[in-house]
Amino acid sequence: MYIIIAGGGKVGYYLAEELLRSNNEVLVIESDAQRAAFLSEALSADVLHGDACEVATLDAAGISRADLVAAVTGDDEDNLVICEIARLRNVPRTIARVNNPRNEELFKRRGIETTVSATQAILAQIEQELPTADVIPLLQLQSGLELVELRLPDTSPVVGRSVREVLLPPESLICLVVDPGGVPRIPSGDTRLHAGDALVVVTRREALEMLREAVVGTAHGLDT
Repeated sequence: MYIIIAGGGKVGYYLAEELLRSNNEVLVIESDAQRAAFLSEALSADVLHGDACEVATLDAAGISRADLVAAVTGDDEDNLVICEIARLRNVPRTIARVNNPRNEELFKRRGIETTVSATQAILAQIEQELPTADVIPLLQLQSGLELVELRLPDTSPVVGRSVREVLLPPESLICLVVDPGGVPRIPSGDTRLHAGDALVVVTRREALEMLREAVVGTAHGLDT
């Protein structure tokens, strides 16, 4: 694959290193001249000094033949612009680093489905340790889908029901049931749900509140 990385900070540097190890063709765009010179010496990749928010810079980087553009600068606005230019140049896949998790929804509204937020990832790990968290984000998928874990309290409206009896939001699917002892099961329609079970569900992000109400039955816990 030919991959353009916009942003030559620590994230861009280590990302380029790993991608090069996998025998990908990589080009890094860095706006700071001194940093660009360092990257050129440290990496076995092409490094372009320039502003990745400018169309001319991305064209010079060969964006027309790129398989993927990863916008990993420290500025969310820049990452959004870079991904939008990449989409206009018909790049098959874009990935954006989101520094402020509150901006994730903006990226998705602009059609950039694949985002990576370190803050959100750390928050998800913390939520797994909190007994009050009833919906835990696990993974963001393409096309606006998200993988979440829901813990069933004693008061859950689905306790005692079978999987086929649970009314989920549209385009939602229970993929896994983990009992209180940590034993996972791939559910069938007849699988009975119990208090303390954890359900791993694929759903749309906009349906999370509906899913919480249907499965957990309360609105307590941290927002996702």
